[in-house]
Formats: sequence, structure tokens, C-alpha cells
Amino acid sequence: MTHDHDLVLRPTAAQTEAALNPPPGRSGGDLVVETLAALGATTVFGLPGQHALGMFDALRRSDLRYIGLRVENNAGFAADAYGRITGEAAPLLLSTGPGALTSLAALQEAAAASAPVLAISSQIPSAGLGGGRHGYLHELPDQSASFRGVVKSVHTVRAQSQIPSAIEAAWKSALTAPHGPVWVEIPQDVLLSPTLIPVVTGGDAFPEELPPRPELTAVAADLLSNAARPAIIAGGGVVRADASRKLRQLAETLQAPVVTTPGGKGAFPWTHPLSLQSWIEDRHTTDFLEDADVLLVVGSGLGELSSNYHTFKPRGRVVQIEADLGKLESNHPALGIHADARLALQALLETVSPREDAEAAERVRTVLAKVSDRLAAQELTLEQELLASVRRALPADSPSFWDMTILAYWAWSAFDARGPNRMHSAQGAGGLGYGFPAALGAAVADPTRPVLAVSGDGGALYSIAELATARQYDLNVTWLIVDDGGYGILREYMTDAFGQATATELSRPDYVALAESFGVPGVRTTPEHLADDLSKALGAPGPSVVVLPAVLRMFAPTHL
Repeated sequence: MTHDHDLVLRPTAAQTEAALNPPPGRSGGDLVVETLAALGATTVFGLPGQHALGMFDALRRSDLRYIGLRVENNAGFAADAYGRITGEAAPLLLSTGPGALTSLAALQEAAAASAPVLAISSQIPSAGLGGGRHGYLHELPDQSASFRGVVKSVHTVRAQSQIPSAIEAAWKSALTAPHGPVWVEIPQDVLLSPTLIPVVTGGDAFPEELPPRPELTAVAADLLSNAARPAIIAGGGVVRADASRKLRQLAETLQAPVVTTPGGKGAFPWTHPLSLQSWIEDRHTTDFLEDADVLLVVGSGLGELSSNYHTFKPRGRVVQIEADLGKLESNHPALGIHADARLALQALLETVSPREDAEAAERVRTVLAKVSDRLAAQELTLEQELLASVRRALPADSPSFWDMTILAYWAWSAFDARGPNRMHSAQGAGGLGYGFPAALGAAVADPTRPVLAVSGDGGALYSIAELATARQYDLNVTWLIVDDGGYGILREYMTDAFGQATATELSRPDYVALAESFGVPGVRTTPEHLADDLSKALGAPGPSVVVLPAVLRMFAPTHL
């Protein structure tokens, strides 16, 4: 009997000849870039450094496109966005020690948002490994230990023959649900040494699938089919799994209202009769979800934001579909189904019975009206008009990337993404500096659409260096900087908590003049002219900056 795993593909005569006589002048770095190309990579991000030069020298002998940013953390954000937009593992090439460590905040965001980033770092020479304190430049006692608690998996290489398999394993890990960042490190001498290993021409790029257990989906389908008041929370896992259409089919079959988390923006149509939109930080929405007798949570761990700061206390049965095993039932008891959202939703579609509920859409309208009335009582017209202006100016199919700034906090709840995988923010890990470099990565992934980045002036100062990157590669990104003279949200938090703010005020540059010094067009706008100025900037090819001086307020929290 012959089994599939007994079959071995025999090389052709040409492949055998090429393997026996590899081209001269190759090094361990060539094995890195050849493996990436064999797995399907076309673009790499990064920043060169002394120990990584073997990889970067090999790039010139490959067809891979290199996008170099000015700060490793920003390169990580760009790779993160490239992975989110394409669904592919985004290679991030880094040097050792400080260069590697500078990427940690970006990798934490990629981990929190399940973005597939394949970070490949150099290491000090092999003779210095093992924590012996030999005094090599950039030396750390155990570099990989700094990443082990952040990334999904760590892959260590100590010989050239290990390179293809280690990178292939890391690639699969990054793309197996839940997606996430992975770490490969290779010593300097392994990258630089000449190699006679044949050119890497193939690799298994297919990640493992994560199907649901059928006995669990059978129970979930029965609960949902017989529910009196079902509801659905859709998280980022729906977007990552490209499962938005299946979610809509299931919601319509069950007549179940749907609310999306900030990470799940666009997973369900904003204006659908069953759409509770994204007002998950609202007590009216929280009350509605608590009243559901069966609540289906798809692709969310019901963390701080998604549970209205842990004030959500479900009274009915919870069914939780989650690809990250550690998030199953981590916050609420549930029928936990460890699975990719797309495969689990498909299994439910095949087994649920349709429900009739003539009042479901009316209940949704009632909740949204209560939310609207609550906001209307707070005199927040400026903030709502600014979001509306951004929405008018941004083409419907263009992605947007939002830094940690007050307008983004509004957007989590109030912005219509107009589709899945179009609105992204740093709400996973919550670090500053994400918006602009992430938008650059998205523009590399798809240069056919303009991309919007939104930052406050505090977050913008993390990313100014990347104006040079935007200009060098002529990337089609418009950067909206809302300038309120400080860390606006922290100013508001501290004033509310302590009566006054400390360490929140910033001296800042003339952002328009600064952009123009990089050769990037800039314009200062007003709330009244924002839509027009933003539309013009987005319509012009190449990078641009729009600066809006404005002090914004957050809507009142409902969790206190």
C-alpha cells in the first residue's frame, strides 16, 4: 500500500544539475531571501545593521522588493499593515540587539491584532552565543528571550542547513490561525559565510487549518436555532478569517443583531437593519447584549474594550468561537469553540435552523436611537462633524490607519469602515506611532488606492522620520495630523481623575513646514474645510500631510 506521505517528488534533470552546481558568490543570506521567495514573498521591510549585512547584500541578488524605513519599530508597523491588507506573512529584516529590540512594540501590536509578521533578525557571531559576555557589539545574554513573551513562536538557526526549514516553519506559524508575528534569528557568521547549499526552489507555504469540533458546533447550532433573543459580537477574528459574508448570512438566517468590536470594524454592514454598528463602549448596547438569551461571540476574547471595560455581565448562554486557545472563556464562561472563524461560521450555517423575528430590526433601531440621544445631550457636534468629514473625503474602498488619538477613539465606535479590512488602529496593544508607518505598509501592499493615516500631534512625533520613506518610495498616503498641543486623551483622563493634567503638554513643530522640508506637500486646514482639503490630498498622487489644529473631547464613558 502506498500512502501520500510515502510519495517523494523526484527532481528533474535540470533541477539536479542546478543543485549540483549552485551559482558562486552566495552566502547564508542568500538562503534567507531564496526561502522567502520560494514561499511566495514578494516584498520585505526592514532596516540594515552590521550583523545583518549578509541578508541585505543577498537582496540585490534576488527579485524581492525592499522597503526600508527609518526606525525599526516603524518598519514593524509597516509590515503589520502589509500583512493585514494582503493576508500574507510580511517579512521584516532586522539587525541585532538595539535594532531588534526597537521593533518590540510593533510586534506586540501585531500579536494583539493577529497580524502575520515574519521577523528575521541577525545575531552576534556564533562564538559569542550562550550568554558568555564576550563583549560583542549589540550582545545580549539571550536575545530570543526578549521576544518569546511577545511573538507567537521563536525559531533559532545555528547552521546554514537549518535556514530554509526554520523560515518555512516560522512562515506557517505566522499564517496559522490565529495569525501573528514570529521570530527567527540567525548569527552573523552564518549569514556571511559562503554556501554550497543548492538554491532554495520550493517550500510548503500552506498553514494548518483550524476546523471546529463538530460536536460543539452541533450544540451551538441548537442553542442559536431555539433562542428567543440571539445576538452576535463580531471581533477581529472575523476580519482576519475573511468571514464577513458568512457572518452576514448567519445573522440574517437567525435574525440576530450584530455589534462589531473596534478590531472587527467592517465585519458587518454598518447600515444593515440588524447592525448595532460598533457602539460597544455604550451602556445601552451593553444592556442589550446582556439581555440576549444566546450570545454568539466570534473572533473576540471579550477583553477590556469589547466588554465595555469589563462591565458586561451576560445573563444568557455564551457561545465563543476563537482561534486563540488562551482567549477561550478567559473572561466569561461559554461554550468555547477553538476554531478559525470562517470554518466555524460555515459549520453553523450548515446546521442552524432559520428563525423568524419581526421585531429584531426595531430593537436595533431603539438601541441606536438611545445612543444618539445620549451623544446629543453632550454637545459633541465638532467631533461628530469631523468624523463625517473624514468619511466624505475618504474613498469607500480606501483603507485607513488610526493612531492612538481622540479622533481614533471616536472612530472605534462611530466610523463606518465601509467594509471589512478597511479600518485599522493600534487598539490591540495601544502604543503610539502606529498610524502613519502602517499606512505606508498598506500603500506598498496596494498602490492602486489612496491610504489615510490619522494621528494626533503626540503620535505624529513618533513617525516624522517616515516622511522620508513616503517621499523616497512615492507612497500614496495622506496623513491627517490633529494638532491639539499635547497628549490629548491623557490630558482628558488626568483632568477627570486628578483635576489637572501633568506631563501632557508638548512643544511641537510647524508640521506643514516640516512636511514640505521632506518634499511632501502640506496644508493647514479647519473643521469647516477638512472634507475638501482631505479630499484634494487623497486625490493627488504621492504622499501628503493635512494638519488640523483642534482640541477634541471624548464622549462620556458609561462604564464608571
